[in-house]
Amino acid sequence: MKIAGLDIGTTGCKCTVFDEQGRYLNKAYKDYPVRRNVSGHEVDVSTIMDGVYAVVAEMAKDYPDIAGIGVTSFGETFVMTDENGKPLHTAMLYTDPRGEEECKALTEKFGARELAGITGLRAHQMYSISKMMWIKKNRPEIYDAAAYIFLMEDYVVYHLTGKRQIDYSLATRTMAFDIKKLDWSKEIFEVAGIDVNKMSKTVPTGTDAGVITAEAAEKTGLAPSTHIVSISHDQVSAAIGAGAFDSSVAVDGAGTVECVTPIYDSIPNIDAMYDGYFSIVPYVIPGKYVAYAFSYTGGALIQWCVDNLAKDEKRAAADRDLSVNEYLEKKYATERGEENPSNLLILPHFAGAATPYMDTGSKGAILGLTTDTTVADIYRGCMEGVVYEMLVNTSALKKSGCKFKKLNATGGGARSGEWMQMKADMLNVPITALKTVDAGTVGSAMLTGIATGVFKDLNDAAEHMVEETVEYLPRKEMHEKYMHIFERYAKVYQVVRPLV
Repeated sequence: MKIAGLDIGTTGCKCTVFDEQGRYLNKAYKDYPVRRNVSGHEVDVSTIMDGVYAVVAEMAKDYPDIAGIGVTSFGETFVMTDENGKPLHTAMLYTDPRGEEECKALTEKFGARELAGITGLRAHQMYSISKMMWIKKNRPEIYDAAAYIFLMEDYVVYHLTGKRQIDYSLATRTMAFDIKKLDWSKEIFEVAGIDVNKMSKTVPTGTDAGVITAEAAEKTGLAPSTHIVSISHDQVSAAIGAGAFDSSVAVDGAGTVECVTPIYDSIPNIDAMYDGYFSIVPYVIPGKYVAYAFSYTGGALIQWCVDNLAKDEKRAAADRDLSVNEYLEKKYATERGEENPSNLLILPHFAGAATPYMDTGSKGAILGLTTDTTVADIYRGCMEGVVYEMLVNTSALKKSGCKFKKLNATGGGARSGEWMQMKADMLNVPITALKTVDAGTVGSAMLTGIATGVFKDLNDAAEHMVEETVEYLPRKEMHEKYMHIFERYAKVYQVVRPLV
């Protein structure tokens, strides 16, 4: 018997299969086009379903005994459909500029902090409800013809099972879900002028939607007894896959985007979360919540440095049978000493600022350059800048009652011992690197395993699927060095922002 996770991403979908012991077997990936222009950012959701059928069929061919598939997806994007689930329009991505006026109107009606108190979100046009309002106002023929409104998780689940259900964490991304009542906010839908009955039923994370339809079985090759499970928003699934189940542990997602996900034992201080633009999201464990603290450029900043500044170093690394990252780390350690910070202040806002600023107009900056500065120095400074930015975030999170005592790290960045040690030193907490790069898929498979009886509970699933590799402990002397520099780093955004 096998279990699988189906991850619906912005530009592609992936189906990953595991055996009953939680061991990875194989995966299939299919991308789909995204259209971006000045007036809109859209995806044709019919191509998403085409991708889903393709990757599931590829895995079903090799693993006909798949017992269940869990569905996770990116947030915010929705589609209005007819009574058969046929899309009536292309779907707006969260980056689409439409919905700004509608968001302002909704905020003025409720009050920004009052709205956050209901939804756990600081009002922003990226969330679904503003764009639903935009469609009703500007494309009324679409809204009037719509029988259902789906986000991507429940859209896929509906097409595979015929059941309309969405988990709490993804429902939160609409800015119309009550995080205390754990249901749609009828008051918000009423003010927005959107019929709440068009929405899917809200259910706890990891709820079984039942078996697939005969049509889905025929399209995918899955057995008619295959169960489909509504998992979560992708970041919640990643926290589950990292084995973080209480407030003592937070997750460091060290990928293209750097994201720290802390866990709260109850709803955190709303005002502190509002001030830092932190989302409050219901977690898989009843009564617990998570938040997202992130920087748009985590691994992306490191890759920028390598691609644009380290062409000679790439060749030198290849000659020595090293990755360019390993080469630059060794070069810095040889020239400067591994225990000496770069003394560069690099603001990692190369794609704008995420939490706690949410300032898309902010730009990156490199301060402290001299004629002696090397590529290895800048590489090291980029690594430091990403972590300094996370320190800004974790400092802000402490005001909300965040109290994690260790980090579990996933993603490609968790493979860099140098970076992991830097994070432990700077954040002053132990950090454990996990074997899996894709914690989201693991989390999806864990909950699918529970829903299908493969695992007893979260702890049993984690014992099988969450594998720790190396623990990095903070060093007092290095922490003090970094904190001395951080005093200056904490001022950089306020100083640089008016200039660029």
